[in-house]
Amino acid sequence: MAKGSGNNRYLRRAGGGLPGRSSMGGNANALAQAQELLAKAQAELAAATVEGTAGGGAVRITMSGEQKILGIKLEPDVVDPEDVEMLQDLIMAAIADATQKAAELQQKSFGAITGGLGLPGLGLG
Repeated sequence: MAKGSGNNRYLRRAGGGLPGRSSMGGNANALAQAQELLAKAQAELAAATVEGTAGGGAVRITMSGEQKILGIKLEPDVVDPEDVEMLQDLIMAAIADATQKAAELQQKSFGAITGGLGLPGLGLG
């Protein structure tokens, strides 16, 4: 094995680094832009609301785009002390409806950022 001068020929290139590779400047800028877009989308989701309903609107759930329940409204005629199970089922159905709508809102918001990359495990794209 021949002795080298201790200098890596790739590092002697103008700009350093491996051949065919650009500096991180372009990648860092793209990453910063993606982070800005992500922060904006998250803020918009936090401010957005969706409404899930059940029982023909007798039960209404208001939820943020981040899937946090903000409010529950019940029509008085749906509250029957003799049939609590029906009310529970209606509330669960309204929550499921609101959750689905919030998930669709997230998909639209983050799907535009990820460009439909279909990133595994993130539910985005």
